[in-house]
Amino acid sequence: MRVLDVFCFLAAAVSFARPVIGATASCGTGVVGTAAPGDPYWLESIKHQGIAAFNSAPSSYKVFRNVKDYGAVGDGVTDDTAAINAAISDGNRCGGGSCDSTTTEPAVVYFPKGTYKVTTPIIAYYYTQLIGDARTPPTLLADATFTGMAVIDADPYIPGGGGAQWYVNQNNFFRSVRNFVIDLRNMPASSSATGIHWQVSQATSLMNIVFEMSTASGNAHQGIWMENGSGGFMGDMVFNGGKFGMWVGNQQFTVRNVTMNNCNTAIYSIWNWGWTFQGVTVNNCQVAFDLMTGGVTQDTQTVGSVAVIDAWVSNTPIFVRSSTASSGKLAGSLVLNNIHLTSVPTAVGVSSGSDVLTGGTMTIDSWGQGNVFSGTSQTASFQQANIPAPNKPSSLLDSAGRIFGRTHPQYADVAVDQIVSVRDQGAKGDGTTDDTAALQKVFDTFAGCKIIFFDAGTYYITDTLTVPAGAQVVGEAWSVIMGGGSAFEDQTNPKVMVRVGNEGDEGIVEISDIIFATKGPAAGAIVVEWNIHSDQQGGAGMWDTHIRLGGAAGTNLLASNCPSGSQNTDCSAAFLALHLTPQSNAYIEGAWVWLADHDLDSGGSRQTTIFSGRGILSESAGPVWLIGTGSEHHTLYQYNIANAANHYMGLIQTETPYYQPVPAPPAPFSSSSAYNDPTFSSSQTSAWAVTISNSKDIIIFGAGLYSFFSNYGQTCLDSSSCQSQIFNIDSESTVSVYALSTVGVTYMLSVEEQGVIPASANANGFASTATSWTR
Repeated sequence: MRVLDVFCFLAAAVSFARPVIGATASCGTGVVGTAAPGDPYWLESIKHQGIAAFNSAPSSYKVFRNVKDYGAVGDGVTDDTAAINAAISDGNRCGGGSCDSTTTEPAVVYFPKGTYKVTTPIIAYYYTQLIGDARTPPTLLADATFTGMAVIDADPYIPGGGGAQWYVNQNNFFRSVRNFVIDLRNMPASSSATGIHWQVSQATSLMNIVFEMSTASGNAHQGIWMENGSGGFMGDMVFNGGKFGMWVGNQQFTVRNVTMNNCNTAIYSIWNWGWTFQGVTVNNCQVAFDLMTGGVTQDTQTVGSVAVIDAWVSNTPIFVRSSTASSGKLAGSLVLNNIHLTSVPTAVGVSSGSDVLTGGTMTIDSWGQGNVFSGTSQTASFQQANIPAPNKPSSLLDSAGRIFGRTHPQYADVAVDQIVSVRDQGAKGDGTTDDTAALQKVFDTFAGCKIIFFDAGTYYITDTLTVPAGAQVVGEAWSVIMGGGSAFEDQTNPKVMVRVGNEGDEGIVEISDIIFATKGPAAGAIVVEWNIHSDQQGGAGMWDTHIRLGGAAGTNLLASNCPSGSQNTDCSAAFLALHLTPQSNAYIEGAWVWLADHDLDSGGSRQTTIFSGRGILSESAGPVWLIGTGSEHHTLYQYNIANAANHYMGLIQTETPYYQPVPAPPAPFSSSSAYNDPTFSSSQTSAWAVTISNSKDIIIFGAGLYSFFSNYGQTCLDSSSCQSQIFNIDSESTVSVYALSTVGVTYMLSVEEQGVIPASANANGFASTATSWTR
């Protein structure tokens, strides 16, 4: 497939703006202006006036940087490395190993179309979006003389630092790279040429990227190299050639829609606790998945779990290869669902061993390797065989029978005059001015008519902001909508901060690159209430959009006033983070719903004690897709699926609050039947990671549910006793769970609050893993 063909294929899901249903504005029936064939991407041409509201010098700090303004040429001949790195680092930004994290120095670094020759790494600083022209993605061309870790390096090693890096890998948040061709083919085939060194954590994304690598026999090129971290989402990528398409090791990650052509090994994984791959195409490689397995103790962690759903593999001798045979014990959990093989002799094999599953031209409906549980039995059946398949409601599937996926909208073909800036319409975004009325006027005037652009900034609101049907919203370096004031302080009278659609609204809503936050105290804030229903698959959605509660400048919820162990109820950040109401449906991809456990802006990643009542509550009848989502540190639960149906969730990641059981849930909040709160027995002294009640057709395809602390102590990790139960399903719900990994808990899954899956029976490195549980 040619590069041009690849981007035409990817852009089909990226660059459309659909007519809307139920828009309240009067200016028309949709965004109608189309860019002329030679026009650049609208992001290049609009007026740039975003601000970093809490930067030490907000009036002079540049959020948007065009690399050509810093001297980059993009002619494929000039060495553009220094100019690109100057654009990234301008403004005394967080990097160099002297700064661990920040939210006050965001940047969008934009690359117009062209070919940018580089000779040393492009260093991606903290809180940076590297964005290429979405209409004609630029090429980053590694010169034959290139030296360094990778063309793009997200976490450089410090020379002479004994392995130290600029950032702590589990704290390397808020990064995105999108719309590039990364070309390594001028580098010697024998060199370890690497496209991206992506050692990152939550709120990170790679998307719409093509990696061009050597196809010479024995070449050493690799597209992505990742040695650790705690991610994350990536998707819509193509890898051509190379020794490895992806060489990866990270606690957990979600990968959606990747194509591997002519790689020696498409995906090599050295370690993880759990990864989910959704939509994988492999053509003419030698091995599709090559897994380092066999480490079942904390000191010998290798690949814990890989779950693959919807794969098309052709002319590839081996689909999955493990380095160690399981031999009747857990040595790398594997789940395969809807796998189509064409001329693939070995479906599942072992290095220097016999096939576990013979291949050929065939379809694998549902197959697993590992410990399989069902019902209320605590006894595992070790399987290397077909396992129960989930019921997949048709509403969750695309026309080819795959779990539906939709690329982050970028509106590549929209004309620049179809973009409306909220700052041009009177909003300030300075973190202190009340922007409620100005923003509401923008939505009421332009939803369904223009792309609503939130220039970088922090937009403070003091009352409910309604996002009408038809709204298409784009942020810049994660523009922040922050609610505060007396309206959101009373937990006995909770109030919606941002309402997405009114009850009964139908149409589209698309939100990307936004952060929703609160300014404490805000114990009564329902941060986002999602009411919108769309008849178009993926028409009601959020991409690269996060809820961040506390831990950032401007929130009043920092280490200085909410230190670890303080138990100050004024340090309450929310009543409920995200509520999907019964008539809504939603496509949510790459969302992190985080109650801050530490301070990102005070240096040293100092721990905080902040309270948020509830994480994600879904009462939706569906369809709902939660793809690459995480929810952490909320008091009662992280995910609550109640009276709901037709959900696909993969991979979900949680952590329970570090302070618990002091106090135990629901304190400092009160339980509310109006919000379907779970009950808490005297023995349930920490939050639920997941609780499911009276729901049907819920598919969880990959989960990492972690409990790292008990009242800020970690001795409980050695005995997996930080909490007793973490995941509860009632006896009425129909749920299928695959690739479940937990840390620090006695029981991995419970039915009616009675422990069913003991972690001790599923030791799998640092985590414990159950390959599947079905009713």
